[in-house]
Amino acid sequence: MAVGFALVIKGADISVSAASALAKRLRVSQIVIGLTVVAFGTSLPELAVNVTASIEGNTGISVGNIIGSNIANILLILGVSGLIYPLTVAKNTVRKEIPLSLLAAILLAIMANDRFLNGGARDRLSRSEGLILLCFFAIFLYYSASMARNGANEEASPGTRNGLLRTGLLMIAGFAALVVGSTWVVDGAVKLARLLGASEMAVGLTIVAVGTSLPELATSVAAAYRKNPDIAIGNVIGSNIFNIFFILGLSSVIRPLPLTPKVNIDIGVLIF
Repeated sequence: MAVGFALVIKGADISVSAASALAKRLRVSQIVIGLTVVAFGTSLPELAVNVTASIEGNTGISVGNIIGSNIANILLILGVSGLIYPLTVAKNTVRKEIPLSLLAAILLAIMANDRFLNGGARDRLSRSEGLILLCFFAIFLYYSASMARNGANEEASPGTRNGLLRTGLLMIAGFAALVVGSTWVVDGAVKLARLLGASEMAVGLTIVAVGTSLPELATSVAAAYRKNPDIAIGNVIGSNIFNIFFILGLSSVIRPLPLTPKVNIDIGVLIF
């Protein structure tokens, strides 16, 4: 686990440096890079854990991991990052990206209450609901692409192609370190939890969620330390959107995810 933590921290530092360079070279705002490239990269551990859990039928871990990770992103990661450096939030982020993240949580709450709202036999995220979540993710990608086009007003410099290749390789190396390090940390934590006899949902909401959120934590902290608040904030908001719309959507398409009424408490905390 100690080696895993070291990989996560180093990978985050590399990723933030490369993402900042990529934003400058492409003439794209850092908030767009944070919302997309950085957010998706730091969510790779959640994606890997959820896909594996869905295939193996560990649906409690799939649901708990996403809800717990999103709560940790907002309360823990933004909190720690704000202590390091004041995080100035752009007006566009307040008006568009944050409401979209809130919409994702509210949509999850609606989908998680089939029995109450539709008189269904049980509460679950079905494959059709998973496809709906993936459609919302496609809309978010279109919106992000529009932001990137609007922000790219200048021609690339002569050495941009070589610079982009180097930046891309650095980002891949950073993300690889994040994924490998987080996997080692989570594996060790899950084994410990099982020794303690904890439930899948409890493991997903706590140990797995915090473990898979380590890349977001390390990346946003590194961004705050480097005085890049847009990447720190964009990473958290983009990761939360990615987690619900894409990862939870994909997980429920692979295998419908049964839910219990207790999950409403956790979703309520996320919305709050």
